[in-house]
Amino acid sequence: MDSLPAVGHADEMDPSPDASAALARAHEHALRWLATLPDRAVPPSASVAEVVAALGTELPDGPTDPATVVDLLAEAAEPGLTAMPSGRFFGFVIGGTHPAAMAADWLTSAWDQNAGMRTVTPATTAVDDIAERWILDLLGLPADGAVGFVTGGTMANFTCLAAGRDAVLTRAGWDVAARGLAGSPGVRVLAGAETHGSVDLALRYLGLGAPEHVPVDDEGRLEPAGLRALLEGGDDQRPTIVVLQAGNIHSGAFDPFGEVIAVAHEHGAWVHIDGAFGLFAGASPAFRHLVDGYEAADSWATDAHKTLNVPYDSGLAIVRDPGALRAAMSMHGDYLIQDAAGDPFEKVPELSRRARAVPVWAVLRSLGRTGVAELVERLCRHARSFADGIAVIEGADVLNDVVFTQVCAAFGDDARTREIVRRMLEDGTAWTTGSVWHDRAVLRISVSNWSTTDADVERTLEALRRAVGAA
Repeated sequence: MDSLPAVGHADEMDPSPDASAALARAHEHALRWLATLPDRAVPPSASVAEVVAALGTELPDGPTDPATVVDLLAEAAEPGLTAMPSGRFFGFVIGGTHPAAMAADWLTSAWDQNAGMRTVTPATTAVDDIAERWILDLLGLPADGAVGFVTGGTMANFTCLAAGRDAVLTRAGWDVAARGLAGSPGVRVLAGAETHGSVDLALRYLGLGAPEHVPVDDEGRLEPAGLRALLEGGDDQRPTIVVLQAGNIHSGAFDPFGEVIAVAHEHGAWVHIDGAFGLFAGASPAFRHLVDGYEAADSWATDAHKTLNVPYDSGLAIVRDPGALRAAMSMHGDYLIQDAAGDPFEKVPELSRRARAVPVWAVLRSLGRTGVAELVERLCRHARSFADGIAVIEGADVLNDVVFTQVCAAFGDDARTREIVRRMLEDGTAWTTGSVWHDRAVLRISVSNWSTTDADVERTLEALRRAVGAA
């Protein structure tokens, strides 16, 4: 790595050698970590207390060489790391980092741009603009919509629901930006009974409280008749938001968007879709049918670190009406250098933020349209292989209709299922998570990593067969 140019006055310490050495050491440790992933046990081998002891608890009185700090961090932390980027981590829908995204994320940190203002950061704003257009095009969403690059799925839901809250109250004659929520008509929120907790959290942040639950079917899909009954019954005339789901966390199921959105719009509701991992079904010709009609909604939330395999800090808040998004999120200050074309900070909750669109752009540019579709289809194929492999294990029961990337299985009574979950983690070959679905203990497999191979699936099934045999 070439030395960085000298910075500052002649009488100041040149930071370049320190930066070069620290970055070189970080690069070495990163490559060493990545090289362990194909074979290492997935669970960590050290506890929090052990890592704390290795790092040391006393703040030094004086400075430490940056390269030494990097060495200490990498060596002390490594035993306490879970192999989440491994192709055998199926515990949560968190994906892995695609190589192009990882490298772009390193550059993002090195560039150190506060990517909020068009005039101040033209390079990162250009990437924002392009990534926004590509996302909308890839997913078949309105081309004139707006995309805010936020921290994750929870804040994507928050941002979209803030736009929806303000829009429905504005239509009711209430300016929430000027007057707040006290004294307003209030907002009624309807959501399926198996909506993800991040939606409830976002609603709580927004002062809207818990949603009213709409009945769902056995796979967790919202029932249109139940929604219609709630919208037409009673005398609740509050402005309304309807929250739908693209990808149930247990079954992977998708709400029937076309029918449900039409019902909601008949009653003047804003329709939001939480598609943390499932929204990218829209990028695959083979799975596009799962989201038929979703383009008619008013907002969509997804998390690029899941199915798209971008690093963390990569939520996407997508809103049909850019004006509604900016009305909810933007602010003005005389010290800000604002552009008439609009600025990235007007579409997100923060003023200061990293250039989150850069790794998103990098993955999309690296994979292209067909590569994203193949990624989605490969994840779904692996999930189907898991379901088929589990189905032939004696005493096993696949509980969901495997339509996307989620598999839930039980192995007799709850106690035995929980014991098998425990044995799987003890084995260390793969990480699968226990949960409860329909009041039954389950082992849940979420397939979301670009690097998962057929061999990873088979190794995991072998470990599962061992766990079942020993339970």
